[in-house]
This record gives sequence, structure tokens and C-alpha cells, in this order.
Amino acid sequence: MKRRAFLGVLGLSALSTACVRWWPDDGLWHPCLTPMLPPNLTQHPWLRAAWEEVDPAACWDMHAHLLGVGDQGSGAWVNPAMRSAWHPMQSAQFRFYLNAACVEDNGAADVAYVTRLRALCEGMPAGVKMMLLAFDYRYDESGLRREDLSAFHIPNAYAASVAAAFPARFEWIASLHPYRADCVEALEWAVQHGARAVKWLPPAMGMDPASPLCDRFYAALAHYDLPLLSHAGDEYAVYGASVRELGNPLRLRRALEHGVRVIVAHCASMGEGLDLDRGPDGPRVENFALFTRLMDEPRYHGRLFGDISAITQINRAGPYLRTLLQRDDWHDRLLNGSDYPLPGVLPLFSLRGLALDGFIGEAEAAWLSQLRLHHPLLFDWVLKRRLAADGRRFAPAVFETRRVFDARWRDSHMR
Repeated sequence: MKRRAFLGVLGLSALSTACVRWWPDDGLWHPCLTPMLPPNLTQHPWLRAAWEEVDPAACWDMHAHLLGVGDQGSGAWVNPAMRSAWHPMQSAQFRFYLNAACVEDNGAADVAYVTRLRALCEGMPAGVKMMLLAFDYRYDESGLRREDLSAFHIPNAYAASVAAAFPARFEWIASLHPYRADCVEALEWAVQHGARAVKWLPPAMGMDPASPLCDRFYAALAHYDLPLLSHAGDEYAVYGASVRELGNPLRLRRALEHGVRVIVAHCASMGEGLDLDRGPDGPRVENFALFTRLMDEPRYHGRLFGDISAITQINRAGPYLRTLLQRDDWHDRLLNGSDYPLPGVLPLFSLRGLALDGFIGEAEAAWLSQLRLHHPLLFDWVLKRRLAADGRRFAPAVFETRRVFDARWRDSHMR
């Protein structure tokens, strides 16, 4: 059914407006057009303007997923539920992720994923890099690995090997569960092999950032001055993410108090959490409001950052995005990431909705719609560079993220 007919059936103007926002702009499945852009895209002034005022060598996409199924010796693993017709929600998610990456589950998915990502990177200026995320298993408090509760596993060794093979375009971020008996030793290995940070997804991985069980790992992170990129807020993208309270951003205070530099993924832009500052029985508050409280505490300046990956998705954009654009006093502490391959999941983004809210113009929405069918990474980049609220845009510092992960570069360029 075409969108106009669909809205006509609904009839009511209020419902019609809502459906314009939620009805997928370009269908459900990504067509996987060639990343080689046609002239109407490559020669457009908006594409050129997106790279003005930034140093490409400083632009590291600090939230890019390295996916795989282990079909070619990578060691990657996917929970069988994500590939089973008996689990339709999980298998549908898996299909969307593969489609967004233009990969088929045909025995060569791991190589195809990296090949596609490299091709997309070649459409970006020289110097731009992707920071590829490993992903650890879930562990319980006794240190036992729980594959039955894990969504997938991307080994640190695999992420390190991909980054080492293509150093002009890739860096990597380790993932280590703090309940592992060998977590400190594994962190030492990751540092020796070039890891730039550590990634956690507490609701899915089952770690409580406020637990004393994390203390020895925090001490090691602080020793190596390695940032912790930790998801905060609700989580729906990963199978098994059931412990919602573990996404409360206030639980990251313990890491901050240990001297760890913390990056709050997605700026905690979904759901509610207990106001733990008011005790275990405190009221429920929007997670974004709790993130705001942390960001506004002077003692965390220089140690607490926000990651704007996924912030333009339909389930996150709105008041949170407007606040992030308007809070230009935060911009030197906000870091850009694409959350790749999610920019290729077409239903997750409503360009019409962003236009209705005034973040972009209607002509920009139409042009960006064409761009994302060819190149989801450029789509994510240009969209964020075009966003505006009350005349304010994200400052170039939001996109020049390398300073947070590369001490040598920071020391030589930030004097």
C-alpha cells in the first residue's frame, strides 16, 4: 500500500501526522546500492560542506560494530535463537542487521561484512577511521560464562586482527566483562594489541557498573587511561537485554570515582531509571535527565563524555536531540559515532519526522534519503552535520573524536 493511500485510510489528521513520522521513508529493506555515488550526490554542496571545518584525520567513528557469525574462522558466535524461525523477533533483528550491512548468511558473511565496510570507508576522506567494537559474552557474578544468556560474541582477537590488517581505516575497541577471573590480564593483552577503549552493554552483558566486583577492572582501566564506552538507558537492539536497571547512567558513578574516563553511549537517551542519588527507593526519572545531572557536575569535566550514536533514530530523536544541539557547552564532551550497521536499517530513521521537528529542511530530507540508499555511513555523517535547533549545530569538536582515544595525537595537536 502506498503511503498516501495508507494515510487516507486512517483519515484523522492527528493519526496521519503520526504515521508520516513512523511510516518508513524508503521501505523496510535496504536496497544495497553501490557505495559509488552518482554525480547528483557527489557534486552536491551539502556533501562538500559536511567536511568543512573538520580535520578528517581527527574523525574517528567511535561506535561501529564488527559483526560476524564465525563462518570463516573468526571465532565470532551468534546465539542460535537469532537464526531460528522459532524465535521470530530475534531472527528478524538478525536479518535486519545483515541487510543493513548488505551481507548474506551464506557461509562467507564475516569477510563480506569487512569488505563492505572497507568499501564504505573508501568513500570517506583519507584519515577518517572506524573504531570496531568487540563484544564479550555474558558472565554471572561467580565468573561463569553464560552463552545461554548471550546474544553474540565478537572476540577481541578478531577485532584486533581486522584493525591490524587495515590500519589506514580501522581502530578497535575491546570488550571485557569485569566478572571474568582473567579480566585484568585480558585487558593487558588488549592494551598490548592496540585497543583504544573498552565497550560494555550492561543490560545485555549482565554486569552492574555500580558493583564492587568491577573495582579491580576499574583500577586497571584507570592505570592504562583507557576510556570505558558503556551503554546507558534502555536497550532493545540486542537479544537477551532484560536487566533494564543496569542501564541506569548513575551506576557509572563508581567508574568515575575510580578515575576512569567514561563515555555514555547514546547519551542515555531511552527509558527511565531509579534516581539512585536519592536512595534505592528513589523516584523513577528519565535516564537522559540522570545523564544530564552527571554531565553538569563540575568534578566530572574531562572524564565524562556522551556518545551521539543513534541519537537521530526515530526512537531517540526529539527533545533529547534538541537538548544536545542546544547545549553547546557540552559539545567538546560529545563524541560522534555511527552505530554502524544501524544507519542502514531504514525503518529506524524518519527523515520526514526530523523535518517536521525542524532539525532539517524538507529538501535536505529528500536528498539524504537518496544518500542513505548508497552510503549509510555518509548518510549518518552528513545528517548530523546538517542538524540544527534554534540555529545551533553540533560543533566540529563533536566529530573530531580522536583526541579522546589517542594520547600522542592529542598531545601534539591540542597544545
